[in-house]
Amino acid sequence: MSQAPEIAGLTFEQALDELEKIVSELESGRAELERSIQVYERGALLKAHCEAKLKEAQLRVEKIVMGAQGPQGVEPADFS
Repeated sequence: MSQAPEIAGLTFEQALDELEKIVSELESGRAELERSIQVYERGALLKAHCEAKLKEAQLRVEKIVMGAQGPQGVEPADFS
């Protein structure tokens, strides 16, 4: 599932905020069927984007170089 370009440019926080609004809209049950389908599809893309951002953050944290005195620096994460 490829992301829409505007979703790819969102920060984790922006995407999560929009996803929360979509969930609220869907839970309200007030949206028409076609609108519900459209926002559900966007929500799925936003969810995937948030998961990817979290994975990137996890990899960055895992790259912290530990020394005798604790964290000694950070190695750049390779996301290729």
